[in-house]
Amino acid sequence: MTAPLTPPHQPSSNDPWQTPPNWGGPGGPGRPGGPGGPGGSGAYHPGTLLEAQQEKDLRSDLRRAAIVTALVTLSGIALGLLWLWLAPRVPLVSDSTAVFLSDSEGEEAIGADGTFVLLALAFGALSAALLFWFQRRGGIALVVGLALGGLLGSLLAWRLGVWLGPTQDVVAHARAVGKGVVFDAPLQLRAKGALLAWPLGAMAVHLGLTALFGPRDPEPEWGVFPGGAPGSGAAGGGAPVGS
Repeated sequence: MTAPLTPPHQPSSNDPWQTPPNWGGPGGPGRPGGPGGPGGSGAYHPGTLLEAQQEKDLRSDLRRAAIVTALVTLSGIALGLLWLWLAPRVPLVSDSTAVFLSDSEGEEAIGADGTFVLLALAFGALSAALLFWFQRRGGIALVVGLALGGLLGSLLAWRLGVWLGPTQDVVAHARAVGKGVVFDAPLQLRAKGALLAWPLGAMAVHLGLTALFGPRDPEPEWGVFPGGAPGSGAAGGGAPVGS
């Protein structure tokens, strides 16, 4: 009687039902729950990495947008000083009983609003050009920061010009200067819509610069359709009609 060639404790290599040597059971290497398998601690999750990168980019964009908003808002101080310097004065005169316009046909009141609008448009164009120069990649967060900073800068310029301009107490000023003496009326912004000149001008200029000089998206490369031959130009590489 011949002894078996395969020991009882070792399975035959030809046995189709034998357990693979690297099985290791549930949680083993390469299996569900294992270090290299789905659900394991070492599993690769591309979606998680993508979300983390997107969150990091969002925080970076918000931080840069906040810096842009702060810088543009602070530049409203320069706008307020220029408006105070360049805006025409409205002359008033008192007869000790009432205060009147020294020149009833003058356009100084309208000129103050027009000066503010022109200066605000210039500041909007300048701020948009500087933002595009330093942040050519752009982004919706930067544009929103630019517009918000322009609005806040206009408000700051308006209040600063009024505060540094002639006193708002016209009666006390008339009494101080005396009867028949011409004095300046308080600096006012009658058309409050002028506060939108800066943000609207900045957005328009930034949009134009982005359209003209902004980075272009790469054009898609035309590949071969499934089943088609290279250069065939038709799906499936079919023969021309009529052949």
